[in-house]
Amino acid sequence: MRRYYFMLLVALAAVPLCSGCKGDGPAGPVSPDEEPAVLSIVDKDATPETKALYSNLWAIREKGWIFGHQNDLLNGRKWQFTEGGSDTKAVCGDYPGIYAVDVASFMDGRTVALQTLEENPHKLRTIREAYDRGMVVMACMHLNNPLTGGDSWDNSSNQVAAEILKEGSATNVKFNGWLDNLASLAKSLKGSDGVQIPVILRPFHEHGHEWSWWGSTCTTPAEYVALWKFLVDGMKARGVHNFLYAISPAINVKASGESDFLIRWPGDDYVDFLGMDCYIGINNTVFLNNLKLLKNVSDAKVKPCGVTEIGVEGFQNPDYWTQNIAAPMAGRKMSMLVTWSNKYDPTESGKVYYSVYPGHPSEESFRTLYARSDTFFSEDLPDMYKMAHNVIVK
Repeated sequence: MRRYYFMLLVALAAVPLCSGCKGDGPAGPVSPDEEPAVLSIVDKDATPETKALYSNLWAIREKGWIFGHQNDLLNGRKWQFTEGGSDTKAVCGDYPGIYAVDVASFMDGRTVALQTLEENPHKLRTIREAYDRGMVVMACMHLNNPLTGGDSWDNSSNQVAAEILKEGSATNVKFNGWLDNLASLAKSLKGSDGVQIPVILRPFHEHGHEWSWWGSTCTTPAEYVALWKFLVDGMKARGVHNFLYAISPAINVKASGESDFLIRWPGDDYVDFLGMDCYIGINNTVFLNNLKLLKNVSDAKVKPCGVTEIGVEGFQNPDYWTQNIAAPMAGRKMSMLVTWSNKYDPTESGKVYYSVYPGHPSEESFRTLYARSDTFFSEDLPDMYKMAHNVIVK
């Protein structure tokens, strides 16, 4: 395997960081007297592959976590729309295990930027490529404001959710059209095997803060919960059965308790995955605190969890991946950690990047992260679309 030969080439300093080989991943055999984990999935009619993905998201936390990167196959620091492109692969020789994209451009009919329209065919291609490689696909949705016509960060009105939920209103009709578009997208996503591609959907994320039209200054807690249920119920009613639903509050400071992760909680029957978007800079103390609390909620709810967004814009720390990611993540029973995107900027005139790319000072640290036994990239993953051993999804 490529990983084997790669590990022979990494610096000897990486050896103490590895605690054993990954073997066959979390889908391997278990003790016959071990009690199976029983997970409750939101969509009881979910496709077999979607249920299998859910089972593996739970099982993998026993061995480590999956590395992911927003837009990794779509664009990088110095390239865009290149088939096979990946800043991650360019540095370590492998693709990330999770490919994260934004699907809002398929939903809200935006025509502001020509680049957005050009991106959509490439998004479709890369989603299918990711699935065919055995990767996991995750999607957020920075939707435009359906009431004002502004963007996701237009929080000028506190009536958006109320109008969406008002049956027959102009905003309700418009938003239902957007959900129709999302359903059409979900049903059209098929791999080369003809199977509908399971997607971890992160709607209305970072909802406890004020910056989005679905955030705390625009919606009451009851309206937010109703909005979440409106989407989930709407997808199931439209025959979409290849979504897992992930909630991801922004935890950008030291969380005070487990309740911080359950703000505006839609209910156990409406959430599959517990995430957190955690932009805490380089602060291991805060990051560790938040990871421990998130793990406690995950255990109590029996739902997998992970870091759905993280990064430091324009970071230069050469040891970032070993000191600020690998060390605090070790043994925390997270299923994933997903870094935000690297903006296409071939002249490097700006500093809008959150992950590694060729020429970045953290390259060696990232290769050390890659070589660890508790990090999973594309080639490390078990078959994520085959049920994990000793996990039951109901």
